[in-house]
Amino acid sequence: MHSSSYLRMALILGLLSAIGPFAIDMYLPALPAIGTALGADVGAVQLSLTAFFLSLGVGQLLYGPVSDMVGRKPPLYFGLVLFTLASVGCALATDIQTLVALRFLQGLGAAAGSVIPRAVVRDLHTGTEAARLMSLLMLVFSVSPILAPLAGSGVIALSGWRGVFWAVGLAAVAGLLLVRTTLNETRPPDQRLDSSVGSALRGYGVLLRDGHYMGLVGIGSAALAGFFVFLAGSPFVLINHYGLTPTQYSLAFGFNAFAFIGASQFTAKLGRRVGLVPMVKFAATASGLFMAALLAYYLLGGDRLGVLIVLFFIASAFMGLVIPTVSVLALEEHGPIAGTASALMGTLQMLVGAVAMGVVGLFANGEPLPMVAGMALGSLTSVALTWLTLAGPPRARLAT
Repeated sequence: MHSSSYLRMALILGLLSAIGPFAIDMYLPALPAIGTALGADVGAVQLSLTAFFLSLGVGQLLYGPVSDMVGRKPPLYFGLVLFTLASVGCALATDIQTLVALRFLQGLGAAAGSVIPRAVVRDLHTGTEAARLMSLLMLVFSVSPILAPLAGSGVIALSGWRGVFWAVGLAAVAGLLLVRTTLNETRPPDQRLDSSVGSALRGYGVLLRDGHYMGLVGIGSAALAGFFVFLAGSPFVLINHYGLTPTQYSLAFGFNAFAFIGASQFTAKLGRRVGLVPMVKFAATASGLFMAALLAYYLLGGDRLGVLIVLFFIASAFMGLVIPTVSVLALEEHGPIAGTASALMGTLQMLVGAVAMGVVGLFANGEPLPMVAGMALGSLTSVALTWLTLAGPPRARLAT
């Protein structure tokens, strides 16, 4: 595939993947305002975020096998339509309970855009070529944490928090047009012949018994769990505790996302030079060390925003090398059931992240320490799983 084709495909898949994250990241600056408008406390407002993550995870279990059976495009149509309708409902919600329920439905729609682009990458490529396409996809996808909070702040300033949901609904409509006009089907009919509900269940059984696959998924899930804890807690910590405005918060949030984006673009180049597995070992360990240093700082009584931003920036950069790479490695040996394998991976990532947010939310008090402790625990768990899963000589195919 030529460079222009890589960029075109990465742009299409990245934009589809980013619709769900936009519904998260644009929403973050509005969390305090939503609590005030709907008379809800911090825990209840965070529940609307947790509900989205739960359905985003569970929904992938359905879309992955279905995309193996009927092709990649029909499930994308369904998911984007559901997302659009739920977004309209969120914009009209008058109480926190209704908002939480509609956010759950919105997450179910967004799940299609999360799981199917990864399956398309596996349909087209493996190895370092897949890593290259995945990193380009992540480049487009990761623009969301930079632009979405800023866009959300602008929308909130102009039309209030409800405007965020109208905006993401319009983005989903644009996604529908993109799928219809520019995305080619990568799962031809002859490859769907052996796909059925029974084969999907057997596929999940194969994956759950594959310790190497589960270990790789665990590495990414634990790392993302730490990020999700930051996602849920940072609006309250940075805005309420450190006194940032919503716009300043968006810039601080985007600064860390930039580290992830920039580093992820070196995955294919470093993978070819040192090997994908050694790169993951080094990057995961380095990220864990910086997160441990950040936790130690707060445990010793430190409380400076600059320290939080800088150390998390460095940790995020190393994690940008880990997450796209373990996704490629996890799908490497499961091409015939790429949709199912991508679905299980995405589901476990979202569920682990939702549980982490829920647990840390029990201890949330607006102070940085509970959030930082959850972030560090996710990162250090990722380090432990990295060395357990990738210890010893790598599998022959994964080493190349």
